[in-house]
Amino acid sequence: MRVRELPDPDFLPALDRRYALPRPALGLPHGGMDHPPRILLLYGSLRQRSYSRLVVEEAARLVRYYGGEPRIFDPSDLPLPDQVKSDDHPAVHELRQLAMWSEGQIWCSPERHGQITSVMKAQIDHLPLNMGGLRPTQGRTLAVMQVCGGSQSFNAVNTLRLLGRWMRMFTIPNQSSVPKAFQEFDAAGRMRPSSYYERIVDVVEELVRFTVLVRPHVEVLTDRYSERKEAAGNPRDVASDLSAIAIAHQRRA
Repeated sequence: MRVRELPDPDFLPALDRRYALPRPALGLPHGGMDHPPRILLLYGSLRQRSYSRLVVEEAARLVRYYGGEPRIFDPSDLPLPDQVKSDDHPAVHELRQLAMWSEGQIWCSPERHGQITSVMKAQIDHLPLNMGGLRPTQGRTLAVMQVCGGSQSFNAVNTLRLLGRWMRMFTIPNQSSVPKAFQEFDAAGRMRPSSYYERIVDVVEELVRFTVLVRPHVEVLTDRYSERKEAAGNPRDVASDLSAIAIAHQRRA
């Protein structure tokens, strides 16, 4: 299994529980939650002390606190896109299964050379828009975060937003960017109380709300004219459709 075990899942030393709502979606339609929101978390570094992973772990604990079910994917043996023929690799299969399982996702990348890392991008590139009629990302909610080695930047979260839109996900308004991340964690890998931690709490709280609000209506919200027309037996004209031309060589291969 490539789902990371979450250490100390219920230990939240930086959270002031006096102001944390255990069920933030109460008051919304379906806010009582028929089942826990299923949240997949992805991080973008393979370092032993990966700050994007540590941020994701803090977020996963908050997902639990807010009544959700988090799962953190471990990308340590994920191949590069197109490295394995037909993407036939256990890590790719598991990532896609987790994406199908999820109702919302959290993506956290370090910023490297002003952009997201290759580890982060590879995970997203392994999630196709359409997989045998199933869509691993369409209609899911998404929260984006980044960690910085220096001063605060928003290049990575801006790129993750763009990718979320491309993957047809509902990206929530709030986001988190942690500058000088090496200063924000103690020796045990736990985030110290700060305004940056509070922003992560805000993001997770908001993601849970949006996930609970959107998930009963995903089929209606993602019902498209073009897809209904294609399903009815009117396929796109491959000779003139630019997206079809772009992927035609992949189908031939």
